[in-house]
Amino acid sequence: MAKIIGNLEPADDYTHPLGPEENFNESMYFNFFDRDRGIGGFIRLGNRANEGQAEMTVTLYLPDGRVLFIFKRAPIDHNDAFDAGGVRFEVQEPTQRLRTTFAGSMVELREPREMADPKAAFRSNPMRKVSLDLIHDAVGPMYGSAGSREEAARSEEKQFGRAHYEQHMHVVGEIAFGDERFQIDGYGLRDHSWGPRYWQAIERYEWLTMNFGPDFGAMVSVIRRDADHVRQGGVIVRDGQLELITKAEIEADYEENGLFHRRVRARVETRGGESLEIEGVVRSFIPLRNRRAGLTTHIGEGMTEWRCGDRVGFGLSEFLRQV
Repeated sequence: MAKIIGNLEPADDYTHPLGPEENFNESMYFNFFDRDRGIGGFIRLGNRANEGQAEMTVTLYLPDGRVLFIFKRAPIDHNDAFDAGGVRFEVQEPTQRLRTTFAGSMVELREPREMADPKAAFRSNPMRKVSLDLIHDAVGPMYGSAGSREEAARSEEKQFGRAHYEQHMHVVGEIAFGDERFQIDGYGLRDHSWGPRYWQAIERYEWLTMNFGPDFGAMVSVIRRDADHVRQGGVIVRDGQLELITKAEIEADYEENGLFHRRVRARVETRGGESLEIEGVVRSFIPLRNRRAGLTTHIGEGMTEWRCGDRVGFGLSEFLRQV
């Protein structure tokens, strides 16, 4: 069993009682990147049982630049499991090992930026039958909180992640579609959140996940709720031990539209006084979005090659903006 940091328990790896809030969300998310094969992706399922639906997202970055993508609002009427829309998450050993599977159709994008207009992208690109079966094993502690008092003090419309934890993982398995099969042996990060959530509750964030091998990983985030509330942080994980990041600065270079990021630079300081500089180059990018009540949230997803000193790794750079 992996080490736990924070007010969490092994049972938190399972679903929780459904809250009364209309926007109660319980979600699990897994990303994975095989540096040697140049393939990666992420899979997410967010149960919104009080709304009668689950938000299901699968994104796969292929070595030749193609991206496979699907999003659905799958019908659900309970919060007893993560199993909707062809996605299923199974806890095989709490805090240590989980299995993710998917079977269904995904759109094949040779130009992933077309997803800036989802309706046109789905209309003009082919659909492919895809299957995914992955095992995620912990390579670091499970860290986070089973409930933030600061977040709970806000109205449910303004909450974003009352309970949330993350963990670095080793990932093995297979992705198949058509005659193509890809073996996966790489690294990634998973998270689990529960409580009220609207994607429009915060102004912006940058969230960087990175793995340089079994012995070294990091997560860096800067969350701007509004002009008066900015939170910097993250973790460094070395040989299974975690050190908190207390200061983080993130800069980026963008494409001509000023929204799609292509390079990232992060400077961080840890609680122990260590300073690190990390540079990232986005190798594959897809723009996603969430809409509610006439508001549009851009979520830019970049499969990113990271460099920290003489170490090279892969991971994700995720930028959220209200547009």
